[in-house]
Amino acid sequence: MIKEKERLFRKLLMAFDVFTVFISFLASYAIRRHIHTFYPLDLFPDRLVMDKLFSLRFYFNILPLMILAWWIALVGSGLYESFRKRSFVEIIWRILKSAFFVMAIYSTAVFIFKLHFISRSFIVIFFLMSCLFLIMERLFVVYFLRYLRKEGFNSRNILIVGTGPRAENFIKLVHNHPEWGLNIVGLIDADKDMLGKFVYVEKVIGLLEDIPNILHEYAVDEVIFIVPRTWLSVIEKSLLACEIEGVRTNIAADFFNMNIARFVSSDIEGMPLFSFQTTIGEEWQLLFKRIFDIITSLAGIALLLPVFAAIAVFIKLFSPGSSVFKQVRSGLSGRKFVMYKFRTMIEGAEGMKDSLNGLNEMKGPVFKMKNDPRVTRFGAFLRRSSMDELPQLFNVLKGEMSIVGPRPPMPSEVEKYEVWQRRRLSMRPGLTCLWQVNGRNNVDFDKWMRLDLKYIDTWSLSLDFKILLKTIPAVLFSQGAR
Repeated sequence: MIKEKERLFRKLLMAFDVFTVFISFLASYAIRRHIHTFYPLDLFPDRLVMDKLFSLRFYFNILPLMILAWWIALVGSGLYESFRKRSFVEIIWRILKSAFFVMAIYSTAVFIFKLHFISRSFIVIFFLMSCLFLIMERLFVVYFLRYLRKEGFNSRNILIVGTGPRAENFIKLVHNHPEWGLNIVGLIDADKDMLGKFVYVEKVIGLLEDIPNILHEYAVDEVIFIVPRTWLSVIEKSLLACEIEGVRTNIAADFFNMNIARFVSSDIEGMPLFSFQTTIGEEWQLLFKRIFDIITSLAGIALLLPVFAAIAVFIKLFSPGSSVFKQVRSGLSGRKFVMYKFRTMIEGAEGMKDSLNGLNEMKGPVFKMKNDPRVTRFGAFLRRSSMDELPQLFNVLKGEMSIVGPRPPMPSEVEKYEVWQRRRLSMRPGLTCLWQVNGRNNVDFDKWMRLDLKYIDTWSLSLDFKILLKTIPAVLFSQGAR
């Protein structure tokens, strides 16, 4: 959980540092090469003595040494540990201390390997540029992470089962480490007398048997069991309830065999946790998926803006009203968000739905029918071509949806789900999915749900790529579209 995210963050930060040192290296060489432009030697012949500058190819020989030296120095200075609670002055001081260490390594290397071809003025410029760029990078990271925390993007909602001393210590840890981004929804206990009471500053909001209802009421990302060993036989039903709904669980005691969830061990400040997660993606894979979503949605929006404008005009021509239809949908862990679509029905179509329920052709809580009288002529074309879904690129960019993932249901549909069907909410909804490329509306509701769970249980980056490739012919030939 937290340790995995910290490891991923450290690796990303190290990569940024390597890139920053590399840019500093190139910038220093460029400045040194053109330094005569700023300090003409004919005007200041005695004040500036320049050593010979060899080609950049020679200087690349020392680049690996400089990157390695900076990496060792930054690790030794603790700059890859949590620094979001440190002051900017402390961060700058640690970078400057690292620079002195790098200078010492360089001086030793020059002496041992006789690196006299390196310009002394280049080295001075390089160390100044490296310090400046690394300081700017760290300040940017600190401000950026604080902004994310302020906007609530870097947080996870957790439900804690247990109210004993170990649970209380964990609650204090969470409050002492805001950089973890954990938001405690509430506490669960087996004793009715504990209801409504507070442990540290967190309230007991339910009993063990209330967990399924609490998962429906709150957007819970993870459940953490911090219970006595004597509870292990008591909490098994609660663990299975979390597994069925696709909510990740962490146990600070023993663990049980799960039919679906994958076992992962972790720890927080020495407290062992055994996690059972139903989504199999690792942090770096999920990060890559999110980066792909951002790039793809941005590119799609930029390229399709003229198409957006043309569709909006045609919608107005065929039917008065707004061109964009907004509807509340359920996303990751049941989070509600407003999904955008191009309007394909007449104004007020939602109010006519109840009168058409008898014509529903799909079993289950969803409503689907051929020749829906509410659909406009141009709306029918948009549906067949799937162009009505294009505005959801903005949902993808906002992080509410992904390019590939289970389609987002309406909250009213989720309320009618069977327990096993709720696990499809354990992954971010998407524009296209296995259901989309396997017949769409020609697939019955039960098979639709099983396709979504199959996607979650076998997810990989390569599976997303295969679904994207299959989506193209499915859209072009309007397979299963209504």
